[in-house]
Amino acid sequence: MPVTLSAGSLAPFRRVTLYNSPFAAHDRGCAVDLYPGDADGDALRPNPEDGPAVDAPSPVAGEVVETRTVRAPSQPYAADDDHLILVDTGERVARLLHVEPAVSAGDSVAVGDSLGRLVRAGFFAPWVANHLHLGFREYGADHHRAAGSLPLELGPDVAVDALRWDGTGTVVAAGETYAVLDRPAHPAPGERFAGFVATDAAGEPLGVLDGGLPHYDCGGLLRALDATGEAGRGDTTDAFLCGKRVGHADGRDVTWTDPTVLANGEPVRGIALALGRDHAGVKLVGEGIDLPVGTEVTVEIRTDSR
Repeated sequence: MPVTLSAGSLAPFRRVTLYNSPFAAHDRGCAVDLYPGDADGDALRPNPEDGPAVDAPSPVAGEVVETRTVRAPSQPYAADDDHLILVDTGERVARLLHVEPAVSAGDSVAVGDSLGRLVRAGFFAPWVANHLHLGFREYGADHHRAAGSLPLELGPDVAVDALRWDGTGTVVAAGETYAVLDRPAHPAPGERFAGFVATDAAGEPLGVLDGGLPHYDCGGLLRALDATGEAGRGDTTDAFLCGKRVGHADGRDVTWTDPTVLANGEPVRGIALALGRDHAGVKLVGEGIDLPVGTEVTVEIRTDSR
């Protein structure tokens, strides 16, 4: 059975994604990346390793059973080491990464307690903001290997708005590897999460699209819908964004059909799709993005059928 992510466990975080990662630990939505920050957009901007320390609030309650340091891929913008924290939640073991621990084995933590400071790890692409990684294992499983966590799903108490988007926006935050647009506008900043709706060929909603489109292999549908509007659509169908076929959905898992994303006619690496509590605007990512703040942008998704 999937592990349910409750509204309480997600409360300390401004941005949430199950699929927006290239690593096997996230396959089929078996891990979640949780971005703390403030309402000004810290959860969207890459954070320098030598910047101010950012607290990592715990998304789980329980007893710390182990902390260990692990070697991370070498990147010029990242720390040499990452860290693993294991917490016994009373039902299963939670695995947390990308936090330099301020807790030790035997400590008790509650949701929202500080686990330590976030670490900018070499596992991150240069456009990724600092975050913590969470997955769950059954007792008796291998708690140290990267893959093998249980599937996750959003709890029914997690409010999510599915937004449509016309492909336009103005840049409100930018760097060499990313540009954030002001559209689509978040309908209720701070109150609930919002993301982009994926539709079927007829324009009917399938769910909220999550993942790196198309720069990571796969994406997913969060709270996928069936014909009655209930969660849990289990059939296979093509998934469309802005009227363009971008992937093929098998249940909630989406395999991209290799679309190309262009911003003002120039190709970019892709769109980082996630749930945002404060910002729902598009985040374009890639190397050498030249879209300064204030630039009006039209995004085009091209497929083999244009």
